[in-house]
Amino acid sequence: MEFFYHPDQERHAPPSFLLRGRQVASPEGPVRARMLLEGLASLGIAVTSPATTDSPRLRERLARVHTRRYLDFLETIHARWSALPEAAEVVSPNVHPCGGGHHYPRHPVGQVGWHMHDMACPLTADTFRGVMANAASAEAAAEAVLAGAASAYALCRPPGHHAGPDRAGGFCFLNNSALAAEVLRERYARVAILDVDLHHGNGTQDIFYARGDVWTGSVHADPADFYPFFWGGADETGEGEGRGANLNVPLPLGSDGTAFMAALETLIEAMSSFQAEALVVPLGLDAHRDDPLAGLALETEDFEAIGRRLAAIALPTVLIQEGGYPTEHLGRNLAAFMRGFNGAERLGEG
Repeated sequence: MEFFYHPDQERHAPPSFLLRGRQVASPEGPVRARMLLEGLASLGIAVTSPATTDSPRLRERLARVHTRRYLDFLETIHARWSALPEAAEVVSPNVHPCGGGHHYPRHPVGQVGWHMHDMACPLTADTFRGVMANAASAEAAAEAVLAGAASAYALCRPPGHHAGPDRAGGFCFLNNSALAAEVLRERYARVAILDVDLHHGNGTQDIFYARGDVWTGSVHADPADFYPFFWGGADETGEGEGRGANLNVPLPLGSDGTAFMAALETLIEAMSSFQAEALVVPLGLDAHRDDPLAGLALETEDFEAIGRRLAAIALPTVLIQEGGYPTEHLGRNLAAFMRGFNGAERLGEG
């Protein structure tokens, strides 16, 4: 397995976010990457940095999963926002087109409300450079698999699976898992995305919902009671060419590892009929019982079992780091997953 991380991801360092109406310190900061790197280091694993964080090819690939106006927005909004009278240092929305907007606004404040669907994505002067380094890490992992690696892991933060074609949300700006799937599609006709994060990957679902070449599946805390609330139900199965190529398995809040593994088996069984040639795993570690955003109750050893089971699918696989927030368990959870995944590979199961 090959491992990728670019330190410029630390440029995105949001000071706070809005939680239940209160401004609180953001759990999604550079410390996450440091803890995850420590988890890898405990196994003797070193990471490689992509050679560049911005290239015409990366931008073209991102334009396959996001609209060009959204990519332009991310790159330019901080400067345009900062030019407004009495603007705050951090870009954050104060108006949203709830119920559906009828036209795209010209004013920066309106554009911020259009493209940022919640208050969890404060954007600073360095955010764009940070999230491009993030995307470059995902791209490098996918390219490693295209070059012949059986699997590759990209340490990406902020996460990406809540970012849709035209919007940011849930800490996410660029959808790294969708990007990895698009890179794999350059060789493989059918790619599957199997999301094991605590939260539903609503952005990923939106990107591929009407496509039949990329199957999307997710196990997550039930959105009836949990973020992202408005997406992730079992009745969402795709549309048009993508009908039947999306499967959600929501779990009751507080579900344990046994319930999670049963849901994972349901997803893997459904995915098998799609006959995918390559796999992307949006890897969340926030289903742990002590995660600050906890909605499920997995133990550290459960992540080892998840890794072992995913490796046994035996497809070329790109692992993209999604959630998992600072606790004493975070690095250990990643190490446990890697022990399971890489142990299965060594045993010829993946």
